[in-house]
Amino acid sequence: MTPAPAFPPPVVLTGGSAHAADPLVVLLHGRGADERDVIGLADELPIGPAYVAVRAPIAEGHGFAWFANRGIGRPHPDSLRATMDWFRDWLDPVAPAERPVLLIGFSGGAAFAGGLVLDDPGRFAGAAILCGTIPFDAGVPTTPARLSGLPIFLAHGADDTVIPRDLQDLTWRYLTTESGAPTVARKDAVGHSLATEALTHLSGWLQDRVSHLAMRSTGDGAAADDSCRWAGFEALPPRRGPRPQVSTSIPQQQTSDNAPLEIQQQLLAELSSLPGVTTRQSVLSVRGARGFMLADGNGPADAFLVVPAGEFAHLHPSYDGSMHLALPGRLAADAVEKGWAVAHPLAGTRLTPGMVLIYGPRDAEELAVVAGIARTSHLYASGGQRS
Repeated sequence: MTPAPAFPPPVVLTGGSAHAADPLVVLLHGRGADERDVIGLADELPIGPAYVAVRAPIAEGHGFAWFANRGIGRPHPDSLRATMDWFRDWLDPVAPAERPVLLIGFSGGAAFAGGLVLDDPGRFAGAAILCGTIPFDAGVPTTPARLSGLPIFLAHGADDTVIPRDLQDLTWRYLTTESGAPTVARKDAVGHSLATEALTHLSGWLQDRVSHLAMRSTGDGAAADDSCRWAGFEALPPRRGPRPQVSTSIPQQQTSDNAPLEIQQQLLAELSSLPGVTTRQSVLSVRGARGFMLADGNGPADAFLVVPAGEFAHLHPSYDGSMHLALPGRLAADAVEKGWAVAHPLAGTRLTPGMVLIYGPRDAEELAVVAGIARTSHLYASGGQRS
């Protein structure tokens, strides 16, 4: 067996809060740079979290790298594994499991951040992938729903010629669809750099995520995952065919393979007949979206899209035909994995963490499944999914 490489102890620069209970934001520099090149980013980000910039362990030119490359954006699996283990040996004593940790990586640091969250999604509270790619075919899983419930901020330069375009496109598709991650994704008219507007939005995203984490630490929790079950079927069946196209911007909308109008009308009738439900214009969605409200729901706050209104779901207008609803985390992940759903970009930052878009049903068979998913959301809001 080849012995593990002997990496030096991490060199760390700090900024922001020094309180050990505050969220920790780890800044990861690009290839050939070092911690001094990225620590200044903390000055542009919200006050409150603690910020640290860590030096990568592998000497590279005048700087350092996070892994050995097989090509730009393509880590060697053994090297990535070794450096991720080295990083975790440093991180875990610094930030115990109950302390939220968020990663912000640029270029090669983005690929390293992607490797870390794919390797152990539950360890991290969010990640920003800036001007880079996540590591495909590098020994970490990129399976459907792997990052369910983990907020991601993704920023690419439309004119970036450093990171191969195929890897940028693959990263964009995976993170905004089948990964299950609530992903705020943007492309700016820049090269291999972070646009000023992207930095502003990154700061807002981080503030929203930190605020959400603080609220959940003292507020009403979600249903225990072990108690959650689908309403009406033993197991959620897989959806046939490829996923339809869904916008990556707000409002999130289904833009292809839409539900026939008569099927949409049947779904509206089924949802309107659920016990205790009233329907009117959604408080949250676009004009013409029908909101489903439960005035006396006993479910947790996470079961509602808009808590004061009791809105747990809404059906989009006929040109769309999809719906948004809230599910317990484990079931939201299952719906994404089976091809029925995609995460809402703002889930876990401004909106409830289990908020997903359910694709519009195309026929009677799919209508039965989608109606069952909606009944499950209703049961969650009613309090029937709590242990």
